[in-house]
Amino acid sequence: MLSRNADCLLWMSRYVERAENIARILDVNLQLLLDYQRLDATQLKEHWEPIILTLGDEELFYDLYDRADNETVTQFLSFNEENPNSILSCIKAARENARSVRDQISEEMWEEINRLYLSLSEANHPRPWKSATSEFYKEIKQSSYLIQGLTNSTMPHDEGREFTQVGRFLERADKTTRLLDVKYHILLPEGNPVGGAVDAVQWAAVLRCCTAFEAFQHEYKFDIKPWKVANFLIFADSFPRSIKFCLKILDQSLRNISGSRYGYFSNDAEKLSGRLLSELNYSTLDDIYHRGLHEYLDTLQANLNDLGELFYQSYNSVPAGEIEEEIVYQQQQAQQ
Repeated sequence: MLSRNADCLLWMSRYVERAENIARILDVNLQLLLDYQRLDATQLKEHWEPIILTLGDEELFYDLYDRADNETVTQFLSFNEENPNSILSCIKAARENARSVRDQISEEMWEEINRLYLSLSEANHPRPWKSATSEFYKEIKQSSYLIQGLTNSTMPHDEGREFTQVGRFLERADKTTRLLDVKYHILLPEGNPVGGAVDAVQWAAVLRCCTAFEAFQHEYKFDIKPWKVANFLIFADSFPRSIKFCLKILDQSLRNISGSRYGYFSNDAEKLSGRLLSELNYSTLDDIYHRGLHEYLDTLQANLNDLGELFYQSYNSVPAGEIEEEIVYQQQQAQQ
């Protein structure tokens, strides 16, 4: 497969996954607000700022807005095209990548990505989602699920599909890691013992942000404790959004592309993915706590970034630093 096509398939999948994650986080946070009444500006900032921190967009956000509240954060993360990580920007970028590989994806995949983009473009004016916010974010999530299902059921399970898997699970692992790191730090401030009296509603919201609430209940019933949430989101073998599960699929997809046997590697990306997966396979939550949960998750985030960089170096003729510039260029050309 041409490296340009492989890159477009990866980013098409990754941008759709990113849009879905943002939609779910915003929806959960808005629903959580219903449990509170008459929050002042400081309390609203405490409620919304962690979302910006989770996505790593705090610098850009405060360049554009002077406060963090319901209106500014949802606008910034939903429709603001100055934010490359807004839902609209992500779906627009996914569409441009999908258009570049129309011959590599099914007609049904293209139609759904294009339909979602057109729907979002229309929703931006005059923003009818304000009166039906939950339904708006539900549409984003359901469309993402449909695109994933179409990818698995209408696209050949060859190299192309493996590149979409790499993009999806690399993005998913990154977002689960960031969400758990930020939320754990905020909900368990310094000096508060792990497992202390923490609002179960907040931890339930963390699980819902990862669509993990029902799956968590199957294993732990209603015993929502912070260390159990951390253990589930890091180590769950069969839950599709746990960090371990994501790394397992990532490692498998990398080897399917190169043909390397398990236990061997043919490039640095496979070497790193194998090491990260082995560390999780032979670690426990106690090991991570002994090292420091924040330190562990921060290092893991850096390793995931490195993994993406190494993957690009191995399979793309376009240097990694030029990939985002190419997407911006494609968007500008589409607007002309």
